[in-house]
Amino acid sequence: MTKRNLLLEIGLEEMPARFITDAINQIASKVESWLKDHHIGFDGINLYSTPRRLAILVMNVDERQEDSEEEAKGPAKKIAIGADGEWSKAAVGFTRGQGMTVDDIYFKELNGVEYAHVRKFIKGQETADLLVELKGIITGMTFPKNMRWADLELRYVRPIKWLVAMFGNDIIPFDIAGVQTGNITRGHRFLGEEAVQLTIPEDYEEVLLGQYVVADSKKRKEAITSQLEKVEEENGWVIPVDEELLEEVNNLVEYPTALYGRFEDEFLDIPSEVLITSMKEHQRYFPVKSKDGELLPHFITVRNGDHLHIEKVAKGNEKVLRARLADAAFFYKEDQKLQIDAALDKLKNIVYHEEIGTIAEKSERVRKLVNLIAARLEFDAATVKAADRAAQISKFDLVSQMVYEFPELQGIMGEKYALQKGESQEVAAAINEHYMPRNAEDSVPGSAAGALVAIADKLDTIISFFALGIIPSGSQDPYALRRQATGIVQTLIGKQWNITVENLIGLSLNLISEAGIAKRPDEEVYHDLVQFFKLRVKYLLQERGIRYDIIDAVLGGEIGSVSELIEKGDAIQSASGDEGFKESMEALSRVLNIASKKEVLGDINPELFENEHEQKLYEKYLELGRKSENGMDAVSYYQLLAGMKPEINGYFEHTMVMSEQPEVRENRLNQMAALAVLIMKLAKVNDIVVK
Repeated sequence: MTKRNLLLEIGLEEMPARFITDAINQIASKVESWLKDHHIGFDGINLYSTPRRLAILVMNVDERQEDSEEEAKGPAKKIAIGADGEWSKAAVGFTRGQGMTVDDIYFKELNGVEYAHVRKFIKGQETADLLVELKGIITGMTFPKNMRWADLELRYVRPIKWLVAMFGNDIIPFDIAGVQTGNITRGHRFLGEEAVQLTIPEDYEEVLLGQYVVADSKKRKEAITSQLEKVEEENGWVIPVDEELLEEVNNLVEYPTALYGRFEDEFLDIPSEVLITSMKEHQRYFPVKSKDGELLPHFITVRNGDHLHIEKVAKGNEKVLRARLADAAFFYKEDQKLQIDAALDKLKNIVYHEEIGTIAEKSERVRKLVNLIAARLEFDAATVKAADRAAQISKFDLVSQMVYEFPELQGIMGEKYALQKGESQEVAAAINEHYMPRNAEDSVPGSAAGALVAIADKLDTIISFFALGIIPSGSQDPYALRRQATGIVQTLIGKQWNITVENLIGLSLNLISEAGIAKRPDEEVYHDLVQFFKLRVKYLLQERGIRYDIIDAVLGGEIGSVSELIEKGDAIQSASGDEGFKESMEALSRVLNIASKKEVLGDINPELFENEHEQKLYEKYLELGRKSENGMDAVSYYQLLAGMKPEINGYFEHTMVMSEQPEVRENRLNQMAALAVLIMKLAKVNDIVVK
């Protein structure tokens, strides 16, 4: 079958950098699915994206769909054939609708009933006749934000300026928002030509490169990285590359040229975090450090153009940055006048959420929760004192001018300002740490005080919103409650604290209820929160490579201590390949299945035992209970449970649990239920799939 390459390019006004990567992946995925659904073969898809274009080049696309056969099901045999033995109108209508005749009918039995079927041959259509459907893919794309322009009904990320749609040498004809497809693309806005003709799709990347457009985003990023490395080498600098910033800068340019400038040494008196944030967030500059890690009065930026007049460009960027840093210096100086008590008073007038209260009220609840958690964990007085003070003043930097200008610095500036105002190092560090982990790559709080405030603050936020009925659903999570719950779980794992998630939820929920925030019954909120946290733990277990059935098993009861639950998952996963694992799980599962018949746990009376196997299993149960009370790791606990297999099997071989004697039957069910409680401390093992 002959093949041709397919090129599709959407030319737009400059798109927001953060939208581009997802947009090009979206269109590639949609086109790939469309080709597969239409049974059109192809070899691969090359992706191209810049601020002004989204394009794909599909290699070696079949010129015609594959031929196929399709089986169609019709009426039941008793309906298809009349009483006179002739074909009924239903049969004739069925075959006519399929483009066939009754001579093509054959019967197949389905669930004991014979139905008429026909098998029809479908000749593949020419690909060129189908490609106009790509218009629907383009107009059907979704973006975080859309806009309308002129008097058009189409809502899109930015106005469409040109469209290229080519199948080999041929143009695929359609139009969108008054723009007709063609083979004319555009070069760089300032360095390239306004109209550039493409002869064949495969020349796309090379033609654009001649027009000062590096269309392949991966090659563009490699060029930026290479240029940064060259600047490093030539000047003896270290340029810390933030991957998010690199991705954003890459999506801001079509033809990257790195250059550097400097700023006055006096600005180095400002905390380095402020300088770096100002450079990255406002100007998209890369900071420069010495090989010793000290911030230097230089910056790197990436120009969307060539090296012509590069010195003037550097001077212009220096001027802009100088103004930014002067503002930051002013804010920092003004913040020195801020007193912590005065800041806390201001928080009384700042509403966190209209139905939750002020930031000051939230901070007070967090402070109470910190002390409750610390008491459960029996922390020393010094840690409790530091955590209490940190919780009390954790949000004071929110009223500083620096944090107002740079919200990313909340906590960071709190630590610095707290130290300046005479707070201890432990308290200051906890103010910063209570926001941790800020993202997936961030670490958990290092200090116990910081972890206490971090968990309490995040818990209060999550439970307050759940109590109001504001619960994440689908992709909607405006208050980042999932991220905060994951942060709590990660912190509990990192600290290995012996406190259950259910306990934490209960402590915080009581405070929320006392504050009169809740609009839903506590029992309902509690249930939803447990399920919410179970999902967070489930995702973490999945990331560790734990099997889905083992995850379901360890989450079959309470969450309990997260660090212990992780250990249980690891222990069972590790043992799942051992010889005898299947038999052990089957024995333990049998106990759980029988125990499910017992709703209320009663006492076990050994005097009612009728054989030695009941006694042996009882002794094993007592031994397991004694050892587990003293605490043990998950591997050891699993081994003890698995070691009970002979006693469990012997018990069931010689004992009828459901005895005809009510007293004996009740005693045996009590024994099964008591043992099931200890098994469930490991996992709901009957959820584990064994083969």
